[in-house]
Amino acid sequence: MSKLRFRVVETAFKKKAVEVIPPTERPSEYFAKYVFNREKMFKYLSSKVYNKLTDVIDNGAPLDRSIADEVAAGMKKWATEMGATHYTHWFAPLTEGTAEKHDAFVEHDGKGGMMEEFTGKLLVQQEPDASSFPNGGIRNTFEARGYSAWDPSSPAFIVDDTLCIPTIFIAYTGESLDYKAPLLKALRAVDKAAVDVCRYFNPDVKKVVAYLGWEQEYFLVDEGLYAARPDLLMTGRTLMGHDSAKNQQLEDHYFGAIPTRVAAFMKDLEIEALKLGIPVKTRHNEVAPNQFELAPIFEECNLANDHNLLIMSLMRKVSRRHGFRVLLHEKPFKGVNGSGKHNNWSLGTDTGILLMGPGKTPEDNLRFVTFVVNTLMAVYHHNGLLKASISSATNAHRLGANEAPPAIISSFLGKQLSQVLEHIEESTKDDLVSLSGKQGMKLDIPQIPELLIDNTDRNRTSPFAFTGNRFEFRAVGSEANCASAMIALNSAVAAQLKKFKKDVDALIEKGEPKISAILEIIRQYIKECKAIHFDGNGYSDEWKEEAMKRGLDCETSVPLIFDNYLKPETIAMFESVGVMTKKELEARNEVKWETYTKKIQIEARVLGDLAMNHIIPVATQYQTDLIDNVYKMRSLFPEEKATKLSAKNLELIEEIADRTAFIKEHVDAMVEARKVANKIESEREKAIAYHDTIVPALEEIRYHIDKLELIVDNQMWTLPKYRELLFIR
Repeated sequence: MSKLRFRVVETAFKKKAVEVIPPTERPSEYFAKYVFNREKMFKYLSSKVYNKLTDVIDNGAPLDRSIADEVAAGMKKWATEMGATHYTHWFAPLTEGTAEKHDAFVEHDGKGGMMEEFTGKLLVQQEPDASSFPNGGIRNTFEARGYSAWDPSSPAFIVDDTLCIPTIFIAYTGESLDYKAPLLKALRAVDKAAVDVCRYFNPDVKKVVAYLGWEQEYFLVDEGLYAARPDLLMTGRTLMGHDSAKNQQLEDHYFGAIPTRVAAFMKDLEIEALKLGIPVKTRHNEVAPNQFELAPIFEECNLANDHNLLIMSLMRKVSRRHGFRVLLHEKPFKGVNGSGKHNNWSLGTDTGILLMGPGKTPEDNLRFVTFVVNTLMAVYHHNGLLKASISSATNAHRLGANEAPPAIISSFLGKQLSQVLEHIEESTKDDLVSLSGKQGMKLDIPQIPELLIDNTDRNRTSPFAFTGNRFEFRAVGSEANCASAMIALNSAVAAQLKKFKKDVDALIEKGEPKISAILEIIRQYIKECKAIHFDGNGYSDEWKEEAMKRGLDCETSVPLIFDNYLKPETIAMFESVGVMTKKELEARNEVKWETYTKKIQIEARVLGDLAMNHIIPVATQYQTDLIDNVYKMRSLFPEEKATKLSAKNLELIEEIADRTAFIKEHVDAMVEARKVANKIESEREKAIAYHDTIVPALEEIRYHIDKLELIVDNQMWTLPKYRELLFIR
């Protein structure tokens, strides 16, 4: 195995960048080449069907099944002209990835032959086996039926020879078994609630759209080195490995020159992404060695989420063409930065107004403050839920370490916005609103200059930071489906906006002028949610103590964090906005606990295997060589001199014995602890047992393995080391 290590290292050093031949057209010409977008719809559908379909997409009109056959025919005609031979319903089950089953465009023609066919029925609805996907007990093997249903708001696209149709996935009994169905409901809820509030300021607003701009961080590792690390292969992270002498301490990788092999991969990936309509814009080196970032222009939330799922799939595919493997795990390497997926979230109206952006008039700024404060209220009252929405076995390694935000949700606002909110809070109603003759209401709200867009400092320790015209949810993990965080955030904001309108209307009914009523409720809210506002260092121990005093959720155990989904106030919130029922939330938590357990279980099995079959044999062999050296020294030199010359080797022999004994003893104990935990019937209690007993054991065993790596002869060590994994590119 050690020969494999040196062979793959040598091969990796010799690799050159793969030539990428770009299309002859400009990016604007081949953008969305493989997407059935409006341009293709207009070409392949009748004007009547085109108008009905765009009404469904733009206004949420009910889908008329009568047009499905014509849409399917047009879609198939386009797809087959592009070389497609198959189609699939493409959906996002509760596995964090995507699922697809490919069927050919063929049916019997009734004459002993075959014909190409794709009907409206096949476009609109199919029946995957729901019991074969995570479902939290909603579906059993003997009651397996589930439905995938077309989402017209996310355009179909072609990958290789297959037409991919974005769909939701629900149980036969109607419960959602995916991320898209509740996300669409959450987006509809925030649209309706935000429109109602917008009409206080502009009666012409008919629609509010939630926008998402994600920033995808990732690592690239040479595929040979990857193959020689069974832990990377099986778990996505290194379960052992001592720090490289050099890692990121010189801060020379961030925004540095992109290595040539990596640049070729990025170029290839961007071309593929643009052809699929993903508006990729930014690429750069990240902080850790061999860590990089990709970011698109922001899009409507549902489409942006689909594009992120698609880009992760593309990254895995394209990286192999360049001799790399992409690592999307949140913490593949200990001691250097982990990878996140910052979610930049905002709301915008159909009249072209960004609701999180300040305006030029006092009234515009009151609208701006209204939506910012209501967002802070939602984050404050559901901070535990938002943390649960981004928590996982993998993201737990990242939160609170090396440039990742802490596992306590708070919001950074910046000096300027903080001063505005403080001014409103400390002023009386009469101070804020005064009559000024024919000009009507005059608001004493400090003018927020347009410069604010670039005038908020950045706080990298803040999980939920205001960054000018949007909020940046920085705690989301690189491997995650953005929908998990977006479902929680949009639902919470929708519920809060409904409460705000109810509170304001109650004051108006009592005779309070509209602007005065809005200001009064905003003042109350600013005081109420003050605990969520924190602009300081989120890494400090002082903040952890302060956060507990403020009543924020400070739990760090992932299985216990998931309990936030089943709190009465959470269930009431989701049900009040029509996003998920108690039954659906209970089922999802069962899946979350079970997934947590399985991921830790796999890590424990892999670490045990590597410890017993790689580490201990190699360490013992090196120990034998040292013992042999000690005996030979004694045969060559007088006893006193031999003892002196062999003293260091004797210390190493003893240290190796102690460390290998510890590893063996604790691997055996970990196996027994798993057996005990596996007998627990409750998924929640089992996950807690794995967190409390197995996770600490992984770290204890790793510590001694990493110490052995520093002792054992480099030529004998079988696994590629951090210096090779992080610096060969």
